[in-house]
Amino acid sequence: MFRRVLVILILSLIITSCGGAAPAPTEAPAPEEPAATEPATQPLLPENTPLPEPTSTLEPTPTEVLPTPTETSLPPLELPALLPNAPALLAWDGMPTYLGDSQPGFDFRVMYDPDVWALTEDQFGYPAIGHREIPYCVISVTSGRGLPANISVEQDILYTDTITLYVGTAFEDGAKKFVTYTGGDGTINTAFQVDFEEQVDECLTDAEAVITTLRSITASLATPEP
Repeated sequence: MFRRVLVILILSLIITSCGGAAPAPTEAPAPEEPAATEPATQPLLPENTPLPEPTSTLEPTPTEVLPTPTETSLPPLELPALLPNAPALLAWDGMPTYLGDSQPGFDFRVMYDPDVWALTEDQFGYPAIGHREIPYCVISVTSGRGLPANISVEQDILYTDTITLYVGTAFEDGAKKFVTYTGGDGTINTAFQVDFEEQVDECLTDAEAVITTLRSITASLATPEP
């Protein structure tokens, strides 16, 4: 009996020594990194595909249209009544507008038809003569001054037997605006301006008939200004 137990014990030891080695401990797998998520992209569109226009919830503001300023004409000059039994010509005398270029003690004189012109004052209170038949046709005294940038001037010379006049025709946007006559007889030097709004040629013809009678007179013989 003892011998049987000993054999069994020996066989157990042999079986134990011949068995496979115990399995080595395994390392824990490294934690997997989360996969990077790519940003969402717009779907690719075919070429020449129109993109949708942005929409706006703002209401359009109406554009204010400003009226174009218009030039307002001054009222025509008030003319005195026609003198009964008036002579064929009346004198308009006055002080030269270029005193430094005139001899002291002399005034200018022009002659006008009282049936066509009337001696009065212009819009600024200076002596002038106004046409009785053509509204806004006025001859007034003037002197050199600056002009707006939109005014162009054409120059000419008007001669008579006794006087030389430099004529300046002013244009605004291609239309005649006014005409100036500057000169004298060598004793006085003065200037006139002819304004108009209608019947331009007729106004200038009648005005030059007056202005070309220009001559100098002794101031003591001049007709008093109105």
